[in-house]
Amino acid sequence: MIDALNTFLAVVAQGSFSKVAQSGGLAVSSVARKIDFLERELGIPLFNRSTRVLRLTDAGEQFIPRARSIVAELADAKDVIASANSEPRGVLSVTAPCSFGRRHVAPAVAAFLNRYPLLEIDLQISDAVIDIAAERVDVAIRIGVLPDSDLLATRLSTQRRIVCASPAYIERHEALSRPEDLLQHNCLTLRSAPHRVGWWCFDGVHQGKPLPVRGSLRSDDSDVLLHAALAGVGVAHLATWLIADDVAAGRLIPLFGNQVTQAQFNPSAIHAVRMPGRAVHKARLFIDFLLEFIGSAEGEPPYWERPFTTT
Repeated sequence: MIDALNTFLAVVAQGSFSKVAQSGGLAVSSVARKIDFLERELGIPLFNRSTRVLRLTDAGEQFIPRARSIVAELADAKDVIASANSEPRGVLSVTAPCSFGRRHVAPAVAAFLNRYPLLEIDLQISDAVIDIAAERVDVAIRIGVLPDSDLLATRLSTQRRIVCASPAYIERHEALSRPEDLLQHNCLTLRSAPHRVGWWCFDGVHQGKPLPVRGSLRSDDSDVLLHAALAGVGVAHLATWLIADDVAAGRLIPLFGNQVTQAQFNPSAIHAVRMPGRAVHKARLFIDFLLEFIGSAEGEPPYWERPFTTT
């Protein structure tokens, strides 16, 4: 069955029986027999075949992600079993966005290496969206809304954003008691068009659309907005993982009673993604450690949410 599934996926990728046969050193009839076997087992035709054209049926299209999942799960299981009785060793390649990577991934990597001293980590901190297959990256931390892909994703945490300002800014300006008041304040915004999902959106306000806030600073870097907010320049709408330390220290004050962008307007999250079948044992070990390190292994909020439960 697994051989037939791999043949099916190869035909999908290469577009013909003959190309798969040529690349695998097989007869075309051998490839056809494997597809015939799979179709009989499933009880559905996967391809519409003619002398000139090979096209997937609707059922074939729907079966592709299931076939990939089955093959990936088997590869994972084999890797885990083979590694079960050995001390983890070798190199694990990890990439993470700059701000989140420095604040949260780098400390986790240090703790991970202390636990598994025979492992090595190649950590790349970059805001570029790296092609992890081409760059041979084992684990990538991604923040936002994940596109559909063949990558295996583990959700580390939801991403919450809170409107905040420094005590100095709040003292100098009129009270901010509701999101609509932001239209009268200096708001620090991202240089992005259109607006990124969930930014300056609030439940029951402006029909869930981003408020048309304005301000004296726009930047493509959220750390820049954070520094400006700390300096009292204006109001920012930033992720809790970015501002947690400053809220805990009283350098920033959450506004609107910790009101955050509601889930229906903010589907973004923090994920660890990996390639099926690549460095499976080490990658899963690291991802499980990340969940433990940030405190969300049991479905609990991550450690950076703690300041917002007491403010």
